[in-house]
Amino acid sequence: MSDRPPKPPRQERWDRRMGAPLAVASLVYLAGYAVRVLARHQLPQGWLDLCLALTLASWALFGVDYAVRLRLSGLGPLHFVRAHLLDTVVLILPLLRPVRMVSAYDRVQRRREKPRLGLYARVMVYAGLSTALLGFAGALTVYHYEVDAPGASIRTFGDAVWWTCATLATVGYGDAVPVTPTGRVTAVGVMACGLALLGAVTGSFSSWLIQAFAREDEKRPPGSPPGA
Repeated sequence: MSDRPPKPPRQERWDRRMGAPLAVASLVYLAGYAVRVLARHQLPQGWLDLCLALTLASWALFGVDYAVRLRLSGLGPLHFVRAHLLDTVVLILPLLRPVRMVSAYDRVQRRREKPRLGLYARVMVYAGLSTALLGFAGALTVYHYEVDAPGASIRTFGDAVWWTCATLATVGYGDAVPVTPTGRVTAVGVMACGLALLGAVTGSFSSWLIQAFAREDEKRPPGSPPGA
Protein backbone atom coordinates (compact mmCIF):
# COMPACT_ATOMS: atom_id res chain seq x y z
CA MET A 1 0.00 0.00 0.00
CA SER A 2 1.19 3.52 -0.78
CA ASP A 3 1.62 6.16 1.92
CA ARG A 4 0.58 8.87 -0.52
CA PRO A 5 -2.85 10.31 0.38
CA PRO A 6 -5.57 10.32 -2.29
CA LYS A 7 -5.65 13.40 -4.46
CA PRO A 8 -8.46 15.92 -3.92
CA PRO A 9 -10.74 16.33 -6.98
CA ARG A 10 -9.40 19.83 -7.68
CA GLN A 11 -5.83 18.55 -7.73
CA GLU A 12 -6.80 15.71 -10.08
CA ARG A 13 -8.40 18.21 -12.47
CA TRP A 14 -5.31 20.41 -12.29
CA ASP A 15 -3.03 17.44 -13.02
CA ARG A 16 -5.09 16.45 -16.05
CA ARG A 17 -5.19 20.03 -17.32
CA MET A 18 -1.44 20.54 -16.92
CA GLY A 19 -0.29 17.23 -18.38
CA ALA A 20 0.24 18.44 -21.95
CA PRO A 21 1.70 21.90 -21.07
CA LEU A 22 4.20 20.35 -18.68
CA ALA A 23 5.23 17.75 -21.27
CA VAL A 24 5.86 20.53 -23.80
CA ALA A 25 7.73 22.57 -21.19
CA SER A 26 9.89 19.55 -20.40
CA LEU A 27 10.89 19.23 -24.04
CA VAL A 28 11.52 22.97 -24.29
CA TYR A 29 13.71 22.90 -21.18
CA LEU A 30 15.76 19.96 -22.44
CA ALA A 31 16.08 21.43 -25.94
CA GLY A 32 17.05 24.87 -24.64
CA TYR A 33 19.67 23.44 -22.31
CA ALA A 34 21.01 21.16 -25.06
CA VAL A 35 21.39 24.04 -27.51
CA ARG A 36 23.19 26.20 -24.94
CA VAL A 37 25.60 23.37 -24.13
CA LEU A 38 26.25 22.00 -27.61
CA ALA A 39 26.15 25.19 -29.70
CA ARG A 40 27.48 27.79 -27.31
CA HIS A 41 30.46 28.52 -29.59
CA GLN A 42 28.49 28.43 -32.86
CA LEU A 43 25.35 30.48 -32.19
CA PRO A 44 25.15 34.25 -31.71
CA GLN A 45 24.71 35.45 -28.15
CA GLY A 46 21.13 36.52 -28.91
CA TRP A 47 20.08 32.96 -29.71
CA LEU A 48 21.82 31.66 -26.62
CA ASP A 49 19.98 34.25 -24.52
CA LEU A 50 16.69 33.15 -26.08
CA CYS A 51 17.43 29.53 -25.18
CA LEU A 52 18.25 30.60 -21.63
CA ALA A 53 14.98 32.55 -21.41
CA LEU A 54 12.98 29.54 -22.64
CA THR A 55 14.78 27.30 -20.17
CA LEU A 56 14.08 29.61 -17.24
CA ALA A 57 10.45 30.08 -18.32
CA SER A 58 9.97 26.30 -18.38
CA TRP A 59 11.54 25.99 -14.95
CA ALA A 60 9.23 28.74 -13.67
CA LEU A 61 6.24 26.79 -14.99
CA PHE A 62 7.45 23.72 -13.10
CA GLY A 63 7.64 25.82 -9.94
CA VAL A 64 4.15 27.26 -10.45
CA ASP A 65 2.73 23.77 -11.01
CA TYR A 66 4.42 22.49 -7.84
CA ALA A 67 3.12 25.43 -5.79
CA VAL A 68 -0.45 25.03 -7.11
CA ARG A 69 -0.48 21.30 -6.40
CA LEU A 70 0.85 21.99 -2.90
CA ARG A 71 -1.99 24.47 -2.37
CA LEU A 72 -4.68 22.17 -3.77
CA SER A 73 -3.46 19.11 -1.86
CA GLY A 74 -4.42 20.61 1.51
CA LEU A 75 -1.22 19.16 3.01
CA GLY A 76 1.46 20.92 4.95
CA PRO A 77 4.69 21.66 3.07
CA LEU A 78 6.74 18.95 4.80
CA HIS A 79 4.00 16.34 4.41
CA PHE A 80 3.61 17.25 0.73
CA VAL A 81 7.35 16.96 0.13
CA ARG A 82 7.43 13.51 1.76
CA ALA A 83 4.41 12.35 -0.24
CA HIS A 84 5.77 13.77 -3.52
CA LEU A 85 9.49 13.24 -3.12
CA LEU A 86 10.09 12.51 -6.80
CA ASP A 87 8.28 15.68 -7.83
CA THR A 88 10.46 17.66 -5.41
CA VAL A 89 13.66 16.14 -6.78
CA VAL A 90 12.56 16.87 -10.35
CA LEU A 91 11.82 20.48 -9.41
CA ILE A 92 15.32 20.88 -7.96
CA LEU A 93 16.96 18.98 -10.84
CA PRO A 94 14.78 19.94 -13.81
CA LEU A 95 16.94 18.04 -16.30
CA LEU A 96 15.19 14.94 -14.94
CA ARG A 97 11.79 16.44 -15.77
CA PRO A 98 11.57 14.93 -19.29
CA VAL A 99 11.53 11.48 -17.71
CA ARG A 100 8.08 12.32 -16.36
CA MET A 101 6.85 12.45 -19.96
CA VAL A 102 6.96 8.66 -19.95
CA SER A 103 3.66 8.79 -18.05
CA ALA A 104 2.07 10.24 -21.20
CA TYR A 105 2.73 6.91 -22.87
CA ASP A 106 0.59 5.23 -20.24
CA ARG A 107 -2.31 7.56 -21.02
CA VAL A 108 -2.02 6.69 -24.71
CA GLN A 109 -1.93 2.99 -23.92
CA ARG A 110 -4.99 3.28 -21.70
CA ARG A 111 -7.27 4.88 -24.25
CA ARG A 112 -10.61 3.09 -24.45
CA GLU A 113 -9.94 2.11 -20.81
CA LYS A 114 -7.74 -0.83 -21.72
CA PRO A 115 -3.95 -0.90 -22.13
CA ARG A 116 -2.74 -2.06 -25.52
CA LEU A 117 0.34 -3.63 -24.00
CA GLY A 118 0.63 -5.91 -21.02
CA LEU A 119 2.03 -4.77 -17.69
CA TYR A 120 5.49 -6.23 -18.23
CA ALA A 121 5.77 -4.84 -21.75
CA ARG A 122 4.83 -1.38 -20.49
CA VAL A 123 7.44 -1.57 -17.72
CA MET A 124 10.11 -2.45 -20.28
CA VAL A 125 9.01 0.36 -22.60
CA TYR A 126 8.98 2.86 -19.72
CA ALA A 127 12.44 1.73 -18.64
CA GLY A 128 13.76 2.06 -22.18
CA LEU A 129 12.36 5.56 -22.65
CA SER A 130 13.57 6.62 -19.21
CA THR A 131 17.05 5.27 -19.94
CA ALA A 132 17.25 7.21 -23.22
CA LEU A 133 16.12 10.48 -21.62
CA LEU A 134 18.31 10.08 -18.55
CA GLY A 135 21.28 9.14 -20.70
CA PHE A 136 20.89 12.22 -22.88
CA ALA A 137 20.47 14.51 -19.86
CA GLY A 138 23.45 12.90 -18.11
CA ALA A 139 25.63 13.25 -21.20
CA LEU A 140 24.70 16.93 -21.52
CA THR A 141 25.46 17.63 -17.87
CA VAL A 142 28.80 15.84 -17.87
CA TYR A 143 29.88 17.45 -21.15
CA HIS A 144 28.88 20.88 -19.86
CA TYR A 145 31.11 20.65 -16.79
CA GLU A 146 33.91 18.46 -18.15
CA VAL A 147 34.73 19.93 -21.56
CA ASP A 148 36.87 22.78 -20.21
CA ALA A 149 38.09 21.11 -17.00
CA PRO A 150 41.86 20.62 -16.58
CA GLY A 151 42.87 17.00 -17.10
CA ALA A 152 39.43 15.96 -18.35
CA SER A 153 39.12 12.92 -20.60
CA ILE A 154 35.63 13.88 -21.81
CA ARG A 155 36.37 16.49 -24.47
CA THR A 156 33.51 16.02 -26.96
CA PHE A 157 29.81 15.29 -26.69
CA GLY A 158 30.52 11.95 -28.32
CA ASP A 159 32.85 11.14 -25.42
CA ALA A 160 30.06 12.11 -23.00
CA VAL A 161 27.54 9.86 -24.77
CA TRP A 162 30.02 6.95 -24.78
CA TRP A 163 30.71 7.47 -21.06
CA THR A 164 26.97 7.64 -20.30
CA CYS A 165 26.23 4.42 -22.21
CA ALA A 166 29.04 2.58 -20.42
CA THR A 167 27.90 3.93 -17.05
CA LEU A 168 24.21 3.16 -17.54
CA ALA A 169 25.14 -0.37 -18.61
CA THR A 170 27.30 -0.63 -15.44
CA VAL A 171 30.29 -1.60 -17.61
CA GLY A 172 32.66 1.23 -16.69
CA TYR A 173 35.55 0.87 -19.15
CA GLY A 174 37.46 3.70 -17.50
CA ASP A 175 38.66 5.28 -20.74
CA ALA A 176 36.49 8.36 -20.07
CA VAL A 177 35.85 9.49 -16.51
CA PRO A 178 34.56 12.74 -15.00
CA VAL A 179 37.04 14.77 -12.96
CA THR A 180 34.88 17.67 -11.72
CA PRO A 181 32.75 17.43 -8.56
CA THR A 182 29.54 18.04 -10.54
CA GLY A 183 30.53 15.43 -13.10
CA ARG A 184 31.19 12.85 -10.42
CA VAL A 185 27.92 13.57 -8.64
CA THR A 186 26.18 13.13 -12.00
CA ALA A 187 28.04 9.85 -12.43
CA VAL A 188 26.68 8.56 -9.13
CA GLY A 189 23.14 9.43 -10.23
CA VAL A 190 23.59 7.81 -13.65
CA MET A 191 24.98 4.63 -12.07
CA ALA A 192 22.08 4.42 -9.61
CA CYS A 193 19.53 4.98 -12.38
CA GLY A 194 21.26 2.43 -14.58
CA LEU A 195 21.08 -0.23 -11.89
CA ALA A 196 17.43 0.54 -11.12
CA LEU A 197 16.30 0.58 -14.75
CA LEU A 198 18.28 -2.53 -15.64
CA GLY A 199 16.72 -4.31 -12.69
CA ALA A 200 13.23 -3.20 -13.79
CA VAL A 201 13.73 -4.52 -17.32
CA THR A 202 15.31 -7.83 -16.38
CA GLY A 203 12.82 -8.41 -13.55
CA SER A 204 9.82 -7.70 -15.78
CA PHE A 205 11.18 -9.88 -18.58
CA SER A 206 11.86 -12.73 -16.16
CA SER A 207 8.36 -12.44 -14.67
CA TRP A 208 6.85 -12.48 -18.15
CA LEU A 209 8.79 -15.62 -19.07
CA ILE A 210 7.71 -17.37 -15.85
CA GLN A 211 4.06 -16.51 -16.51
CA ALA A 212 4.34 -17.63 -20.14
CA PHE A 213 5.81 -20.99 -19.13
CA ALA A 214 3.19 -21.36 -16.39
CA ARG A 215 0.39 -20.84 -18.92
CA GLU A 216 1.95 -23.45 -21.21
CA ASP A 217 2.09 -25.92 -18.31
CA GLU A 218 -1.57 -25.27 -17.51
CA LYS A 219 -2.55 -26.00 -21.11
CA ARG A 220 -0.59 -29.28 -21.24
CA PRO A 221 -2.77 -32.38 -20.79
CA PRO A 222 -2.38 -34.12 -17.40
CA GLY A 223 0.36 -36.72 -17.37
CA SER A 224 2.13 -35.44 -20.50
CA PRO A 225 5.92 -34.99 -20.15
CA PRO A 226 7.41 -31.45 -20.07
CA GLY A 227 7.99 -29.99 -23.53
CA ALA A 228 5.40 -32.30 -25.11
